[in-house]
Amino acid sequence: MTEPLRVVIAGGGTAGHITPMIAIADALRAADPNTQITAVGTASGLETRLVPEAGYELRTIAKVPMPRRPSLDLLKLPLRFRAAIKAAGAILDDTGAQAVLGVGGYVCTPVYLAARKRKLPVFIHEANARAGLANKVGARFAAGVGTAFNGTGLPGAKVVGMPMRGFVATMDRAAQREPARRALGLTGDAPALVVTGGSSGAASINATIAAGLPQLADAGVQVLHITGRGKVVLDAAGNPLSAPGYRQVEYVDSMDQAYAAADLMVARSGAGTVCELAVAGTPSVLVPLPIGNGEQRLNASDLVAAGGALVVDNADFTTDYLATTLLPLLRDPQALAAMGAAAKAQGRADAAQVMASMIRESLGHAGPQQTANTGS
Repeated sequence: MTEPLRVVIAGGGTAGHITPMIAIADALRAADPNTQITAVGTASGLETRLVPEAGYELRTIAKVPMPRRPSLDLLKLPLRFRAAIKAAGAILDDTGAQAVLGVGGYVCTPVYLAARKRKLPVFIHEANARAGLANKVGARFAAGVGTAFNGTGLPGAKVVGMPMRGFVATMDRAAQREPARRALGLTGDAPALVVTGGSSGAASINATIAAGLPQLADAGVQVLHITGRGKVVLDAAGNPLSAPGYRQVEYVDSMDQAYAAADLMVARSGAGTVCELAVAGTPSVLVPLPIGNGEQRLNASDLVAAGGALVVDNADFTTDYLATTLLPLLRDPQALAAMGAAAKAQGRADAAQVMASMIRESLGHAGPQQTANTGS
């Protein structure tokens, strides 16, 4: 009998890193339920909740960000970084890891370097169109690199799409529409707008929706407003915002329900969101994050070019935009259907299985893979 694989997976911070990491872990377990998987993250990211909920062990190491300006923290960086590499190495040794999978984020660089020191194969998935620093470092010596988009510049990269868990990868938007609406508090046949700024929320998007709520309500649009953790939207009296047909929640655990329920979604163009919108076939208005290195606009480009989404600059997502572009679109079922079909044509649902096969085949565990996983 072949010995089960022992794989350490690394990544964290936001759901955009954690979700694809867990999806690949699910695919490894689907191929061989005896696969031993240990996740490495930090104590401050969403992984502290999401990884155990998915059924995987989480171990943590210190977060070592690069200081942006000369400071005492910059002087301490070498010692902290060496300590993080040592801690990562101890986890690799303790688990008897045979391979490392990383998806980016602060935690990954120490894990990659500890694996290299032990001559363990490193596999990388890059979610964004513009690669992050950790994955740029790791890709130099990786045994395999998968990306969600073209043009990352990572050596040896293969475009595989975005790993996503089975409840999104296999969803049937039309069949799930009505039960999803009921579950999320949306009723009847009125057009449904779902708004999300991601797990952390987006204050500017929230502000525009709050300011434009009267015109959305007057137009008969029902709104599910996913505001982000700790970002409850208040009215002038300091009470949670309310209006006919409007519901706000801080977070939705089952985003497949949100994709199914929405006639149109407004969202940031994080890599995971863009790829999940495509697989679901949900038409969208994408508002790229206005800070960073511009990766969110790049993430959106293929979906927009295909006709599956519109893109609007953060500064231009105003109540005027709601009136001139968003509301007319919500009133046009044919246009929404065409956008949904165009989005669906861009979707790739098997990235998790492709990455799992990459790891298994490299370690001599080739075998049949399920075409889609169902999550843990």
